[in-house]
Formats: sequence, C-alpha cells, structure tokens
Amino acid sequence: MLGRLALIAFGTLALSACDGSATREIRVVGSSTVYPFTTAVAEAFVNARSGRKAPVVESIGSGAGLRRFCEGVGAQFPDIANASRRMTRKEFDRCEQNQVGEILEIVIGLDGVALAESNQGPKLRLSKRDVYLALAANPMGKPNTARTWHDVNPALPAIPILVMGPPSTSGTRDAFVELMLAPGCLEADPNAAKLKTEADPAHYDAECRRVRDDGPYVDKGENDNLIVQGLAQNPNALGIFGYSYLEENQNRLHGVPIEGVAPTYASIADGQYPGARPLYLYVKKRHLKAVPGLKDFLTLYATLWGPGGPLVKRGLIAAPEAMRAEMAKRVADLTPLDPAVLK
Repeated sequence: MLGRLALIAFGTLALSACDGSATREIRVVGSSTVYPFTTAVAEAFVNARSGRKAPVVESIGSGAGLRRFCEGVGAQFPDIANASRRMTRKEFDRCEQNQVGEILEIVIGLDGVALAESNQGPKLRLSKRDVYLALAANPMGKPNTARTWHDVNPALPAIPILVMGPPSTSGTRDAFVELMLAPGCLEADPNAAKLKTEADPAHYDAECRRVRDDGPYVDKGENDNLIVQGLAQNPNALGIFGYSYLEENQNRLHGVPIEGVAPTYASIADGQYPGARPLYLYVKKRHLKAVPGLKDFLTLYATLWGPGGPLVKRGLIAAPEAMRAEMAKRVADLTPLDPAVLK
C-alpha cells in the first residue's frame, strides 16, 4: 500500500513538472563531507537563473542519507544522496524493494580521510598499525587496554589517546575503517587475513573493524566543525574528518602523516596518501523528469568540479581527467548504476 501511495505521489509530481507549474525544490541528503560541495553547486544553480528555488541540502551522514534516499520514489523523498563512500549492495537492494528504480552513481571528485592535530600538538607520525592498535575495540582479538600512544608504540609519546571523529552513520567513519583500521589489523595480526576469508565474518569484524567505545574515541556527531573546535581546545587530541576541513583550518591545524605521507592535495590526488577516497552523488533517474532543474543541477555540478574550479577552491580534490570525462558522460547519457559492481 505504501509503495502504491509513493507511486501515486510521484505521478502527481511528474504531471506537475510536465505542465510547467511550480513544484518543490531539489532535495539532497547525506554526507557532511560532500555537503559543502553540493551547497556550493546549489548556490551557483540559484544564481544562474532568476526564479529558481534554492535546493535544500541536509547534512545527516552518508548512511542516514542513503537510508532516507532509498525509502521510496515521489515528492516526499530526496532526489539525491551525497555519500563519502560507495553505496553497498544491501542499500541498493533496499532501494529496489521500495521501487526507487534506476539510480545514477556519479563520482564528483576525491577526498582524504585526514587525521589532524593542533599546530600546538605533539607532531605525531603514525602507521596504520598504530592507528589500529590505538582505536580498534578488540586489537589482536582482545579488549583494547591502551591508554597512551606510548602503550601502542614505544617510539610514540606517553600522552593519552584521544581521537574525536564521526559517528557510525558517517561515510567518513566507514572509510576510516576500510582505509586505515582494517589494513592496520592485517599488518598487526598475521591471522587476520584468514579471519577475513572465513564464512562467518563476525570474528573478523570484531577484531579488525570495530571502533572502541570506552573513551579514547569520542563521537562528535556529523558536524565536523565541532571536531575542529575540539582540537583547538585540546592540543594533544587528534581529529578525523575529510581533507576539506583540514584545508580550511590550516592556520590552526595540520595533518598527521600516515605511513610517512601527510594528507595534502597532491598526495590524495595521486593516491599516495593511505586515506584517499572518492566522493559520490546518487540520483534517482525517475526524478530527473519530474523535478524541474534536477538534470541542469547535475550538468552544472560537472562543470564546477575540475582543477581550478570553485569546488576545488572549497577543498575538493579534482578527480583525474579520464574519470571526470567518464562522469560527465554519465550525467549526459543518464547511465544507470550496475548493481553488480557493488559489494
């Protein structure tokens, strides 16, 4: 019944779009990392033509955004989901169950999951193994008892481990686990690779992917500015957020090198920084005709993400030229996502 109501609502929305009458604004939900880039495009979209309604962009985290995006199709549901990690097959299947229809997947550029500290901080240099032993809930299969960085690695200072980061709904948190915590586990524990291939993944997840919740890791919510403020107040703390927030605050923060590589535009663009990752938009194809301006919004996005463009000036790392060309073609051709590529 709910699915039928959603389709009826969508039909009404589509009819409104076709007869040229005013309908609702473009609606976007999701990642706090992608939020400033989509907001910049929304501003340019409104300024490009008088009379346009300002798109509504909400920062609620990648996981929460994709969950809301996949709730259905129609006027009451978002048109776009921002995501700082790729949609999972489980999320796609939920979209299918709710009759969302074909979805476009667009990589808007690159970003880095940055570890940062105050410019008055201890100038830590860490490995993925250090990060794992400090922040995993069950390193080497045992509850984490490390309280200082010296407990993790004798070469590090004896200052308390305090890392402020995003919540479990965040794509940045997911990317941090995939790019740093899990690889650090594989380096620290020779048996972890075997755990990963076992039929029951629960043991591997418990040892390699679960972030500790006993104090050293502090969930600061989806507002990355709160992490920046926290680092200013506590010079010995570390923060985890997207590179753009580090770049915006270089007068008071610097990136922590991981495996000897600091998070910079160049090190993320060429893939040397271990925390480099793509950023995504997911778009409901069925909404493209129904929501006035939605296709124009995507086309505009593709003109703003290049090197030297306004999004790069806001902290986006431009994707390689070939990838930008492929994504622009996806927007032009409205090529839907093939779920076979999802995990």
